[in-house]
Amino acid sequence: MCNAPSLPSSATQKQKKIWGWLQHPPPHPPCSPPPFAQPEVALSRSATVVTITSASSQLLYVYVQRNCNLNCRGSSGRSSAERVRCSAVKVEDDIDDEACELVNGVELSIGEGDNNIQAYLFKAVKNNNGTCVLLLSDIFGFQDSATRDFAYQVACHGYNVLVPDLFRGDPWAEGRPRTMLEQWLASQDPERVAKDIATSTKWIVDEFTAAGISKKLGIIGFCFGGGRVIDVLAADQGAYFSTAVSFYGTRMDPSAASKVKVPVLFISGDNDPLCPVSVLSEFEKSIGQGSRVVIFKGRGHAFAHRPGSPEEDGDAEQAFTLMRNWLHDGLLVNT
Repeated sequence: MCNAPSLPSSATQKQKKIWGWLQHPPPHPPCSPPPFAQPEVALSRSATVVTITSASSQLLYVYVQRNCNLNCRGSSGRSSAERVRCSAVKVEDDIDDEACELVNGVELSIGEGDNNIQAYLFKAVKNNNGTCVLLLSDIFGFQDSATRDFAYQVACHGYNVLVPDLFRGDPWAEGRPRTMLEQWLASQDPERVAKDIATSTKWIVDEFTAAGISKKLGIIGFCFGGGRVIDVLAADQGAYFSTAVSFYGTRMDPSAASKVKVPVLFISGDNDPLCPVSVLSEFEKSIGQGSRVVIFKGRGHAFAHRPGSPEEDGDAEQAFTLMRNWLHDGLLVNT
């Protein structure tokens, strides 16, 4: 997401030692994970500190340059409960309190029998607003680091975020030949995917809505998941979901648009053949309800959650802000 950060000349010997450990971790016994379980770091334009929580809950910190987007998280591959913490230990300038939320993450097994699926839940600990958002991943699945990174950032703003496994343990892998993509997609039965999303929705309703914690729910989707957002809303008819954000949705059903009863924010780039601007404009008109299309000039597919350059990183940050404000207005203000 960003250029590799470096320590400022004012860094202490302890900070330099920690930074060196992070860049070149020492070998560890094969039967035990390293203390950081391969931490991943994405930084922020306002960040002066990165904090990383290890698997053993020990907090280490390093100073970084002020040119990237703050997001601190542990490995996305852990299957047990984990706590991810962003904490300004000692900053040179003020840092946004929203970037210093405590977030709990836990892998879940939801549904029963044939409807049983895996999912990951991020829960804001500090200033939890009680509202839950369902996040539908792209083809790389719910364990993908970019998807969990984004879900974590949403949770940092007070939300509870559920990310279900839409592919039953068989997401698309980058190493597969692109010629096999259509075959793989064909193996993902649309009815089964719809049922799994319905199972996830029911779990959220039982946990948050029926319990009186949240009156309405939000839904976000990227790429494959962005297309499924429209299907979900068409079937929901405004019963549970009150707002939605679709990032460069693919394989969207035009006939479903007129059945959507809540506003949708569409975010995409004008250089994305998988999500043409003309298609989004038609969806916006068909849905109405105050829906909106935001197009980023020159951007291609997946720029908002997989930015590949500093320029894309800036647009990704702007796209995130648009989404955050949209969720706030739809879930916390207009309810």
